[in-house]
Amino acid sequence: MVDYSKWKDIEISDDEDDTHPNVDTPSLFRWRHQARVERMETDKDQKDAFEKEKSQHKKKLTETQKKLEKMNMSSEETKAEAEKLKTTLKELQEQEKEFHKKEEELAKKERLQPWNVDTISQPGFEKTIINKSKETPKEPLSDDQRFEKTASFVEKHEKEIKQFGMLRDYTASRDFLRDNSHLVSEETASYLTIWCINLECQQKHALMERVAHQTMVLQYILELARTLDRDARACTAGFFDRMRTAEKQYIEAFEDELRSFLARVQQRAQIRLENAMKEAEEEERKKRLGPGGLDPLEVLETLPSALKECFQTQSVSKLQTVLDAMSKEDATYHMQRCVDSGLWVSDARSAGLTPANEQLRKEMEEQGILPQEEVYEDPDDLGLD
Repeated sequence: MVDYSKWKDIEISDDEDDTHPNVDTPSLFRWRHQARVERMETDKDQKDAFEKEKSQHKKKLTETQKKLEKMNMSSEETKAEAEKLKTTLKELQEQEKEFHKKEEELAKKERLQPWNVDTISQPGFEKTIINKSKETPKEPLSDDQRFEKTASFVEKHEKEIKQFGMLRDYTASRDFLRDNSHLVSEETASYLTIWCINLECQQKHALMERVAHQTMVLQYILELARTLDRDARACTAGFFDRMRTAEKQYIEAFEDELRSFLARVQQRAQIRLENAMKEAEEEERKKRLGPGGLDPLEVLETLPSALKECFQTQSVSKLQTVLDAMSKEDATYHMQRCVDSGLWVSDARSAGLTPANEQLRKEMEEQGILPQEEVYEDPDDLGLD
């Protein structure tokens, strides 16, 4: 007949439901478990100390017996020493009885202790060997190969990836990945990440956050697979089971990662926008460049104030007066820069002081550098070659 009595008393710290409403149940369970662990450690220390003391006593008893057996009883001195050894041996034998008695008490105490999660089972083997076929290491892909692989995957599955990115709840996500397990891949995660950045650049924050959540779902599954050294598709159900059972610690970790990911997306989108603005400004600057490769706006800002005023008012007579007051070297230097930037047209007879580039003229008017109403005077009076 099978004896089931050993299963009656099992001590488990986290299955009670008789806690007071005002008591934090998880904390209470942790305290109970900690108290049990400390009690077990104390019992173990006592047992180890007893075993050490017992071993020392046994060693001393054996040595005393051997000494007594080897002694020669012919002399009186030897007889006296032998009597002392016999007395010591008798005391040690009495102590041995006490050790046996204490050993039985400890064994009984250990036998009567309730089982718990730490003692309910013990390892049967110290080492397990599993025959596993050696996997041939894959050669790392080059950047071009990786790009081609991702581009091919996205071209084939972009519609499905976007459908997954637009989902809202875990159940729908689990079912979708179960039916489309090929999407559980690094390529899908990369596409979703780039999509998040694009949405943030377009100021579509709410949609970006939804796609970011799905991106983090996939990233978690892939990370779980790397940790367990398993195929990512086999880890999908395990992730959703944890999220569905609402394991507090697991969910908090997921939400922390999601917040960090959102911050990284926003930062990357900001950098992209700043770079785009710089590129646009540089493109506009290139369009403004004059025949000599100088930016007319930059040249205008660096002209002497009197000369700058002449171009702003487009007055040839003022320009003649200012140039006459300058040395020939300074006048030639500044006017050459005006020609190279397009502020001054070499064929002054037909253009006057108007910029050579019509688009430049409009930009200068919009920035208040040139007046809206243009003033033309006879350019023949400049006397410049």
